[in-house]
Amino acid sequence: MRRIAIALAGVTAGLLLSGAAQAYQIDPLTRQPLVEAYPEAAKPQATAVPREIVSYDGKYKPGTVVVSTTERRMYYVLGDGKAVRYGVGVGRPGFDWAGVKTVTMKREWPDWRPPSEMLRRRPDLPKYMPGGPENPLGARAMYLGTSLYRIHGSNEPETIGQAVSSGCIRMVNEDVIDLYERVKVGAQVVVQR
Repeated sequence: MRRIAIALAGVTAGLLLSGAAQAYQIDPLTRQPLVEAYPEAAKPQATAVPREIVSYDGKYKPGTVVVSTTERRMYYVLGDGKAVRYGVGVGRPGFDWAGVKTVTMKREWPDWRPPSEMLRRRPDLPKYMPGGPENPLGARAMYLGTSLYRIHGSNEPETIGQAVSSGCIRMVNEDVIDLYERVKVGAQVVVQR
């Protein structure tokens, strides 16, 4: 049994060090994935604002996501006067918005189908892109109401802290994975200007 554990540890370490863009490796004993899909895209990325727990005196209940588009910051309300603060990218002029939405769906390594309005503006875009490291939605996506807006990761981490999106809230992959683990379907998302 010890030899099997050592062999599995070696396989896992080799896969993690290789950074191969593979779907996953199966543990022969448990038949469970040994590593997450596309692990190299989830490596820590530089962000203008490090994720941190901060004092927060907002009026929102724990589990609420509050986005300040002017600050280009997001707050996940923890309660007891605390929140997790993230740096975000927001909608560029003409695509910015404010309002209250609900998280209606969550997806890991989501695929992407640009809306028809975006394809009219950018006919060079693909009509469909499978999930993965090159996908603009990044490692995770949380869908907001019935709108086309999402909170999602990004394959362009340098855009975090800027107003460059078509209305979606962008995060570095490391941060969107953290938020994804915290936020529940049905959570309220408040976007403020």
